[in-house]
Amino acid sequence: MNEFNVIPAIDLRDGQVVRLKQGDPDRQTTYDHSPGAVARRWLNAGARWLHVVNLDGAFQEDDAPNLQGLRHILEEVRKAGGEVQFGGGIRTMEDVDVLLSLGVTRVILGTAAAQNPDLVQELVDRVGTQEVAVGVDVRDGVVQVQGWTRGTLLDPITYGTLLRDKGLKWAIYTDVQRDGVGRGLNVIETHHFQKETGLEVIAAGGVSSLDDVRRARRTGLRGVIIGRALYERDVDLREVLHITEGES
Repeated sequence: MNEFNVIPAIDLRDGQVVRLKQGDPDRQTTYDHSPGAVARRWLNAGARWLHVVNLDGAFQEDDAPNLQGLRHILEEVRKAGGEVQFGGGIRTMEDVDVLLSLGVTRVILGTAAAQNPDLVQELVDRVGTQEVAVGVDVRDGVVQVQGWTRGTLLDPITYGTLLRDKGLKWAIYTDVQRDGVGRGLNVIETHHFQKETGLEVIAAGGVSSLDDVRRARRTGLRGVIIGRALYERDVDLREVLHITEGES
């Protein structure tokens, strides 16, 4: 069986760790003022990867506090020997170069990939398949962009297949309507997306229980991102890591 990672989410807005319900900036819960401390908590619990999102960058707002928060997270990651995948507001090759130089392992494109799929191919050719992912954020069967505030004309399967043909290996599939509300992971659609596109897919949006994680792993997905369920203590990270490792 392929490696499966349980990945805690650290969503940053104005330098603080938050969660948004269904991506809505008006439905925000703030959990912590210290991104570094949150990173340390999840790493100490056994996480190998962290999923960090620059919400202000995604909304095209001032993201300087979030980038400082990222630096604090990376300090903790270096101590623990972990990895960070980072997305939100990445628009250019220069953005990618800066993030990789800071120590980010994998950059996640969103809007930029939808607007210019050739950028994905350029990045893959330049930095490698393991260092680039695309966030495929879906609401009502349509790919969303600009921090999930705008729909596109893109069908997820067609879009994912195009990205695969551009050389992409990794995608993060999020059911926007389930994100941050604990409705359960949309394993069926996420697995269908992986099967039809041939991409390696990490699932996100709505994880609420250990069963969500088990189902994602059993269907062959490559990982799950967990946010609200960890912060609200509906899921214990040590327990879920122990269970998934025990099923290896």
